[in-house]
Amino acid sequence: MHKNLAVACLGAALSVGVLSANIAAAQAADYTLNVNTALTTDDPLYKGLESFQENVAKRSNGALEIKLFPSSQLGKDEDVLEQARAGAPVAVVVDGGRLAVYVNEFGVLGAPFLASGYDGIRKVVTSDLFETWVDKLNDKAGLQVLSFNWWQGERHLLTNKPISVPADLAGVRMRTPGAPVWMETIRAMGATPTPMGWTEVYSALQQKVIDGAEAQDPATYGSKLYEVISHITKTGHINLITGVVTSGGWFDSLPADLQTILREEARKAGDVASYGTQDALADLEQKMQAKGVTITEIDVTPFREATAPVYDKLGYGELRDTLREIAAQ
Repeated sequence: MHKNLAVACLGAALSVGVLSANIAAAQAADYTLNVNTALTTDDPLYKGLESFQENVAKRSNGALEIKLFPSSQLGKDEDVLEQARAGAPVAVVVDGGRLAVYVNEFGVLGAPFLASGYDGIRKVVTSDLFETWVDKLNDKAGLQVLSFNWWQGERHLLTNKPISVPADLAGVRMRTPGAPVWMETIRAMGATPTPMGWTEVYSALQQKVIDGAEAQDPATYGSKLYEVISHITKTGHINLITGVVTSGGWFDSLPADLQTILREEARKAGDVASYGTQDALADLEQKMQAKGVTITEIDVTPFREATAPVYDKLGYGELRDTLREIAAQ
């Protein structure tokens, strides 16, 4: 009798242990977010993603796990956005231009010479006005912004010849993301916009499928484009601010405390990423110069004037003035 009782108790204990393990496993599986980025692991922004991963795990007591996928391991940004819209627990680091197809206002964030540096544009993407865009994106497209303060730097021209004025870009096939605001900006600057995935740029330059590209220093260095271009012209034409965007349906299904954790930690990590980027720029430029790249500061006034009509052409004229006021506060 006593022996049978002992066996029964042992069996019950084992069952409880197995059940607890299953619950823990199910919980971990239920709350896993896969984050995709086109950037490489040595990009300063990636350090911010690692900070996000660590702090979400700590603050949620392990209930929510962030998995990171650099170098577009989960696919192109647009494909991951579609997965998110379908409800998959995925997120992507993405610019406003790619979100403008769902909510037009996001496109203005990629418009030329909107603001310089991180601090001004940060005021825009943490404003009450911006939060109305966030709500609209969830309602209309099923996408949720976790935070949009992931600054990647100002974008410059990457070519194999010197550039000083827009006329120098005549006939230059320049890679750019396919969003209208990027295409119109590059066209207004004098080049022929050529949409292409970021991971294809190195080979396209090498094989002369394109004549140039435009990008921020960390991405240029991380993708080793200094091996296939000879000149970086510092136009700073687009101040690249990006965000971590996930599935609205998946986000809304989370417990309220996890929703709060995700959004608050994403903003904190965005600052880590952005100030890290800011601190890295001078060193990255020195390294690329040491590789033989000529980096030139120019008077950007002709480019600023050439791209000014882009705002009105895309219907952003009034919004531009409002956002510049916010950035200047």
